[in-house]
Amino acid sequence: MTMQWLLLLLCPIMMIFMMRGMHSGSHNEKDDEQLKRDLENLKEQNDILSSELSDLKSRLK
Repeated sequence: MTMQWLLLLLCPIMMIFMMRGMHSGSHNEKDDEQLKRDLENLKEQNDILSSELSDLKSRLK
């Protein structure tokens, strides 16, 4: 009976350690730099689209 409880508890405990390991080792500086470049590109695209939208709104008036 004790072995069954140990096996039952082992599964969630192992999952906690595996999830913690997955999140801690997958982040590096190259990812940060790529995210910064992507964010800057998205900001530029947003500015362009905002100005185009403003232009279209003014033409509709």
